[in-house]
Amino acid sequence: MEPIAVEPISVLVVDDSGSARALICALLEDAPGLRICGEAENGREAVEKVLSLKPNIVTMDLQMPEMDGMAAIEEIMAVRATPILVLSDLADARNAMLAVERGALEATAKPTIDDGCLLAARLKMLARVPVIRHIRRGKAQAPPHISPQAAVARAPHAFEASGDKAAGADQGRVFAIASSTGGPQALASLLPALPADFPSPVLIAQHISEGFAEAMASWLNDLCPLSVAVARAGESPRPGWIYLADPSTHMTISSDYRIQLTPCVESDIYHPNCDRLLASVAEVCGHRAVGVILTGMGRDGARGMLDIRRAGGMTIGQDEESSVIFGMNREAILAGAVQSVLPLNAIAKELGWLARTAPVARRAATP
Repeated sequence: MEPIAVEPISVLVVDDSGSARALICALLEDAPGLRICGEAENGREAVEKVLSLKPNIVTMDLQMPEMDGMAAIEEIMAVRATPILVLSDLADARNAMLAVERGALEATAKPTIDDGCLLAARLKMLARVPVIRHIRRGKAQAPPHISPQAAVARAPHAFEASGDKAAGADQGRVFAIASSTGGPQALASLLPALPADFPSPVLIAQHISEGFAEAMASWLNDLCPLSVAVARAGESPRPGWIYLADPSTHMTISSDYRIQLTPCVESDIYHPNCDRLLASVAEVCGHRAVGVILTGMGRDGARGMLDIRRAGGMTIGQDEESSVIFGMNREAILAGAVQSVLPLNAIAKELGWLARTAPVARRAATP
């Protein structure tokens, strides 16, 4: 019997710059399992070619004439939902996060001549992700009014050193979240659902491209009732604050309850590393630790979740149905590291309940 031929993944390249399109096509032309099915130089042409060529995945620039990438993403997700990878200039990282909110699967920096293998691998992974049609947005609603005083209180902060531990460091729960592919969308759903008086700190390790952390923190800060900021070395996590790890570093918690940032090295597979964050929270906080593992490719976080469970903490995993990619959370579940498997829309309620329930020291679990 002759082997069944596998159709290569078809890629539509969208960018108003001819040189940018040429670079992307050159990076992918020899990648096994991929083929360039077409190019478009603006959003309107991109929508037309998605309908006519039916690509498996689209690479999308944002700043284009006639119809920009943001509008094109909304239109594509409404008329023929297709996986979209946003390739953005770092200066436009904030809009890249908004593009993810509109339906793009992921956003990353525009590739260089050395990024061919990474880009090809990412496209192959994302092309397999099922996406659903989005209803077109109506007229945009005005953002909620925030008083100047509240805006100052919620602005991502500049750290001021203090000799004291944060309130609740020795008694309240500490939450650590691990996520990767699909994580920005999941966090944009989960974090705004937390109550404004959430009494615990939240530490997040989200796999994301370097240069996008500040934009992601700012985006989430605008969505959330809690303050969101990129973590700074030496600060003590404060109740009601959400700390996002910068992808150039690995975030951990020290024995004196301060954030430590270790620079990533070239050999690191995952950055920031979820296992390192979760393991440190398990070691420092013990039964007060709560680990949450969301959607993502790979197995980063499974070992750290197991550390939290063995330390007597609580562990929660996002279920398969609500995950963009059931990978990291699946590995944690299979390892016996997850006590509660919940749909994404139920996790915030569970976290709110745990935050208001005094942690009880109990015999550490040995799954």
